[in-house]
Amino acid sequence: MADRTMERNLSDAALASTQFLQFGKDRTDAMLNAQKDLLEAYQEAGRSWLARMESEMELWKELAAKLTASRSLPEGLKAYSDSMSQRMQMAAEDGRHLFEDAQKLISAITGSFNGNVTGPTQH
Repeated sequence: MADRTMERNLSDAALASTQFLQFGKDRTDAMLNAQKDLLEAYQEAGRSWLARMESEMELWKELAAKLTASRSLPEGLKAYSDSMSQRMQMAAEDGRHLFEDAQKLISAITGSFNGNVTGPTQH
């Protein structure tokens, strides 16, 4: 009888140990997935902002070319005005992209805390 009780206690301890190890593995996997999702969100944001910087440089390069080619003050002012209008539109888009990027990062972070580890799904 004592042997049976001891076997049962050992079996219960082994089961509890296995469950504890599985819990630890699940949490580790969830945290690794959260870090992977967060890294992907950062990389996506980085690529987006790099492309944005390139378009900004192209805008200024085009403005310089137009100003150099302009033959009169009104022509130069029009080129400058058009470029500034485009720059203001780009600034508005920047604000929208910044907000979307922040939402993706916050979603990745809060998802890991809630145990709902999901990656950035919108591109």
